[in-house]
Amino acid sequence: MQRQNEPAAERLEGDYDYIVVGAGTAGCIVANRLSADARRRVLILEAGGNDNWIWFHIPVGYLFAIGNPRSDWMFRTVPEPGLNGRSLAYPRGKVIGGCSAINAMISMRGQAADYDHWRQLGLAGWGWDDVLPAFKALEDHFLGASDIHGTGGGWRIEAPRIAWPVLDKVAQAAGEMGIRSVPDFNTGDNEGVGYFHVNQKRGRRWSSARGFLKPALSRPNLRLETQVLVDRLVIENGRAVGVRYMQNGRLMEARTRGEVVLSAGSIGSTQVLHRSGIGPGEWLSELGIETVRDRPGVGRNLQDHLQQRAIYKVSGIRTLNETYYSLPRRALMGIDYALRRRGPLTMAPSQLGIFTRSDPSQERANIQFHVQPLSLDKFGEPLHRFPAITVAACNLRPTSRGVVRLTSMALDAAPQIAPNYLATDEDRQVAADAIRVTRRLMRQQALSPYRPEEYLPGPSVGEDDASLAKAAGDIGTTIFHPVGTAKMGRPDDPMAVVDERLRVYGIDGLRVIDASVMPTITSGNTNTPTAMIAEKGARLAIEDAVQGASTATAAA
Repeated sequence: MQRQNEPAAERLEGDYDYIVVGAGTAGCIVANRLSADARRRVLILEAGGNDNWIWFHIPVGYLFAIGNPRSDWMFRTVPEPGLNGRSLAYPRGKVIGGCSAINAMISMRGQAADYDHWRQLGLAGWGWDDVLPAFKALEDHFLGASDIHGTGGGWRIEAPRIAWPVLDKVAQAAGEMGIRSVPDFNTGDNEGVGYFHVNQKRGRRWSSARGFLKPALSRPNLRLETQVLVDRLVIENGRAVGVRYMQNGRLMEARTRGEVVLSAGSIGSTQVLHRSGIGPGEWLSELGIETVRDRPGVGRNLQDHLQQRAIYKVSGIRTLNETYYSLPRRALMGIDYALRRRGPLTMAPSQLGIFTRSDPSQERANIQFHVQPLSLDKFGEPLHRFPAITVAACNLRPTSRGVVRLTSMALDAAPQIAPNYLATDEDRQVAADAIRVTRRLMRQQALSPYRPEEYLPGPSVGEDDASLAKAAGDIGTTIFHPVGTAKMGRPDDPMAVVDERLRVYGIDGLRVIDASVMPTITSGNTNTPTAMIAEKGARLAIEDAVQGASTATAAA
């Protein structure tokens, strides 16, 4: 139905069984699974373009993709009180594959207890034992098929193809603190120290576009449209029946006889819902948007991992900093990659991981370290000219909650992103304790020959809670893990946006299948959990369609 004074849209030919909004990590998987049956016609809409740029495929290309409008939405947060008034860049992928085309490539499921907690919230089918089959179905894991891992799936996972002695020494220091060595963080309990497994294949980044979308595009029943800015859903008689969007200056409308699936992420899916009149009524009315369904949770419950990027100068052991500024070594890096697909060009942003507890009272690991053999002030800036490593600790389960909301109806207007970092006493305490754990780690005997010298937050920062919490605000930065803005919840939860089958409350024919549905953030990098949600969500959509067809047949 056309809104009053709204221009007419050109109709995209054909009706579709599913329209998927967003060809990111989740959308590529959803489109693959939904189009596996040739009887189902699937349309997938992507705001970015194709991944036909070399830096989408060479792993170290994240250095060039993040902060580049070709590949990144270039969002920023509002000035954050918890970060002492700083505003942060908030990268989101703008290309097929989405964030999986520009992210850290770290394969991390989180902890079994994360998903068991979802089940305890009343979300049937989302406990660890429920989601493990979906994780396995995705995978093509280098460790082979087992009770924990799968093979033959589109989600390639490999061991890193480079080693750094300085990281081995940090791992040894963690052992001296009593942190166990673990060969695999993805068994359900990730407490320990080890090297991250990565989404790569023989030294090349493996995004969800490469693993799931591109193989499916040969199917005649799957259609991809790029350079699409989705305006809103078309809702008639309480049902989502289509999508309006702009493409190359043309206003278009696509229709579905089945469902619309939002897979545009915690930022994008929220924007589409708000522009469609689904969200907090008071927010929508401020922008002159008619409220179709007053769902106060749409755009609230934003959660993210904030890391404190501690930097330590070292001596007597190699880091990437001095390698980067040596022309002969840089040439060797390129040759090594060209000939063997190995070396620094295969590096994920972080190689060594440590999961531990910020204090002994924690019931399970609640902080994660990303350890890097390099240092820089921020992404997009040059590496430091002195040898150094970065030892960044983050709170895995923050209690602070933020918001995402529209600032304008204009399609190119950036949303307001207010993560509300370090807003709770608990989060400030964990941040302070995490810096203490970092300092203790760097004082271990294994590292003493390399004379670690604290560069950030700096030796002038005291050990008291107030000083450390302020320092966390000074050096804290996002790890790019926004989740939760369209959370799953029970029908009696006023903040819930979708049910346990990812159907939007109050609107028929509409699901959200992406990271925004997480009720609480997982304990680690969020890309792989997002892929799992896509795998499971697509199954739920197919099951419901089959059930609906059976019911209709029986009624007839």
